[in-house]
Amino acid sequence: MTDPLTLHEGRDPDWFDAQYNLRAGRPDYEETVIPGWIAASQAARDTLDCMLDVRYADGEKQLLDVFRCGDPTAPTLIWIHGGYWQRGDKSIYSFLATPFVQKGVNVVVVGYDLCPAVTMTRICEELREALTYVWHEAPKMGINRDRITVMGHSAGGHLTQMMMATDWPAREAALPADLIKSGIPVSPLSYLEPVRLTLALNANLRMNTSEAIAESPMSNHPPVTNASQLVVVGGAETDEFHRQSHMYQDKFATDERPIEMYVVPNVDHFDELNVLADPASPFFVKTCAMLGLKG
Repeated sequence: MTDPLTLHEGRDPDWFDAQYNLRAGRPDYEETVIPGWIAASQAARDTLDCMLDVRYADGEKQLLDVFRCGDPTAPTLIWIHGGYWQRGDKSIYSFLATPFVQKGVNVVVVGYDLCPAVTMTRICEELREALTYVWHEAPKMGINRDRITVMGHSAGGHLTQMMMATDWPAREAALPADLIKSGIPVSPLSYLEPVRLTLALNANLRMNTSEAIAESPMSNHPPVTNASQLVVVGGAETDEFHRQSHMYQDKFATDERPIEMYVVPNVDHFDELNVLADPASPFFVKTCAMLGLKG
């Protein structure tokens, strides 16, 4: 049987670029996609009960935004943004809080420092610092630390998987082993070596082979929790993004650790977030089910 970790071998650089450099396939990204998200996110910050730019550690971008539904016992959704670990900002993704807050969910949107100012290894540690902070400070922020779901998109999907692989009590004795009750990696990058071989993307990441292997869920960070997971990919995404999602499910799903796969019909890497923001969509409904909500 072919090893799924080697299926990219022997490809030329143009192939990697076509599979992973997704902005090239959306010429409207800077003119339409991002401005639309920014406008909707400003509206969310203007209308929702929120605490903005809460510092969780010392890094320049180690800040988080908290959006509260008014019920401190409600589920807590922690959102990790994408951008290939080198682009993006938490402020662009406030719009995703709106439908969840309206559904009765408290939402935390996490910022983190970006490559090349920091390494991939450091970014993974920053997210662990963020979750540790949220767990300790949740009562002060008016949110529930006992009903945490972690969800992230693209690079954030990779970071979600890395959080599922974190032994929290080993990190700090006070932290519970089941700190995360469920995980939702969306279009995750579960294996980093193909990303390293995409020259345009790795120019800022500066990953070498050792770091790509060391920071890959597939090769070095299996889940340490049996918390359920929902792995999501857009139906119109590239073959590699489908492979990245499927191989994680295939390797780590067990009877004790349910990992469901959901393909969002007919959307690419970016439009799947617009579907998530639609409270009538099956994607939103499935996410709410992972949070323990019904209907």
